[in-house]
Amino acid sequence: MTLRPTPLSEELFDYLCAHGSPPDQVQADLIAETATLGHEARLQISPDEGTFLTLLTKLMGAKTALEVGTFTGYSALAIVRGLAAGGRLTCCDISEEWTRIARRYWDAAAVSDQIDLRLGPALDTLRSMPAEPTYDLAFIDADYLNYGAYWEEVVPRVTPGGVILVDNVFYHARVIDPADTADTTQAVRQLNERIRTDDRVEATMIAIADGLTLARKK
Repeated sequence: MTLRPTPLSEELFDYLCAHGSPPDQVQADLIAETATLGHEARLQISPDEGTFLTLLTKLMGAKTALEVGTFTGYSALAIVRGLAAGGRLTCCDISEEWTRIARRYWDAAAVSDQIDLRLGPALDTLRSMPAEPTYDLAFIDADYLNYGAYWEEVVPRVTPGGVILVDNVFYHARVIDPADTADTTQAVRQLNERIRTDDRVEATMIAIADGLTLARKK
């Protein structure tokens, strides 16, 4: 019998968050400002996922990182704080409005000089980069319809032994609903299957936030 994870109630989630490293003041202020965006605030990663990204980046000793989908900058802040000395993060996003918020908080955290923000369609940005292993870590958290295309552009640009993270792979449990045939749901399902059979990586899904795939490039 397979041991199933403990169901995560609201109370248990609060307990989980209370027993990890908490957001600092800059992060807390960013969370608060992002919350004022209303429905769009759901695009921000959770604080526990942010801490996970920082710790993983540190544990890897990563020096170069790539992010596809930056929003208001919380995940970028989490990653860049985990990079080794002299490390750099390249961020791809299409929104000047949201990343304007990100830039303010990167300035407040004194990490702006480590971040290269590239505005424009992320696929165009990725395809403009050299198609060679460059990044130790990559985080994909952008529009679902292009998830598969992002994956195919990112994998060749990650170093052997490097890590690729894909967010929202549960898609709010819609991926297991056979009646849900929406294009976005299908796109996430298709990427999940692609990763499962991709012999360039070894991967696992982690039950954090809305599901996170962690893949190590062989």
